[in-house]
Amino acid sequence: MACRRLRNLKALKIPSSCYGDANPLFSSSNQNYNAFVLVDWRCIWWARDGVIVAGGNGSGNGSGNGLKQLSHPYGMYLDDDSQCIYIADYGNNRIVEWKLGDESGRVVAGGNGKGSRLDQLDRPTDVIVDKETDSLIICDWKNRRVMRWPRRNGISGEIIIKNIDCFGLAMDAQRFLYISGEDRVTRYRMGDTNGIVVAGGHGHGNRLNQLYWASYVVVDRDQSVYVSDFANHRVMKWMKDSKEGIVVAGGTREGGLDEFRYGRGNAPNQVYWPRGLFVDPFDNVYVVSSWSHRVMLWRNEASQGEVVAGKDGHESQANPMHGPEGLAFDRKGNLYVVDQWNDRVLRFSVKP
Repeated sequence: MACRRLRNLKALKIPSSCYGDANPLFSSSNQNYNAFVLVDWRCIWWARDGVIVAGGNGSGNGSGNGLKQLSHPYGMYLDDDSQCIYIADYGNNRIVEWKLGDESGRVVAGGNGKGSRLDQLDRPTDVIVDKETDSLIICDWKNRRVMRWPRRNGISGEIIIKNIDCFGLAMDAQRFLYISGEDRVTRYRMGDTNGIVVAGGHGHGNRLNQLYWASYVVVDRDQSVYVSDFANHRVMKWMKDSKEGIVVAGGTREGGLDEFRYGRGNAPNQVYWPRGLFVDPFDNVYVVSSWSHRVMLWRNEASQGEVVAGKDGHESQANPMHGPEGLAFDRKGNLYVVDQWNDRVLRFSVKP
């Protein structure tokens, strides 16, 4: 089928808050976007050069605490409705809201030094928005807790889950919260403190029922869980109620469970320390291969990926990426990448 822009969207419904590594394409209540011109995900492609949309003004010799700076940022959430991105500013122990087009951000959580008080964060790694409560959900990694923080003028947050190894966050259409970390992904009903393991949970390892440092997580409309299996250099898909996962990018794609023919590396059939994730309507997986300094597209059931941004065939000459981390798309399909080691966020626009 020829590539085309989709203009007749009366039958196409896409959720309203699903555009970050922590928010899959079908993670929230549906909304009909007839007013938007969307690209066909089957043949979308992006500009070669990224444009800086947040940060990029140095890290302040390791502090990076000015409102024009970021320090070692991790995950992000893109809110199309508000035209802003929320960034887990890891090195500055804060969450920053950055309006698209602005030259500086605004601290919306933390920013009061590293610590465990309710007005502090310690190395946050991910953030999502719960629009029903107009609040931020934050993975406060070093404090081993998940916090909820008012999105508007919040002075302090509240602990909603404590004593947990958390790294990534996602929320599905039923408002179940998914938390990834160490060897598992756990699902919580909002308000509960006891969760159910939905991926991994069998210790660190490379078998199909195991994960090794689960980082970012995505949940689709069927409650299938996609997770960046960081130390196994692969992306896993766990269908609802399944006992083991399926490798959908990198890792082992044939042979025994302990055989890693496609371990870490820069070849097209490899992923090197995977991080940010996105899944499109056709079950194609977009993943950050952080130590390859690139973003890859693994089409559904493909045996290898394609480089869509970054090193090896699609290197940005104006703003080359170094250690990319988080990943997001807006409604028009523009790609946003946290360029971690350069302390900034880049946007790669859809090619016309």
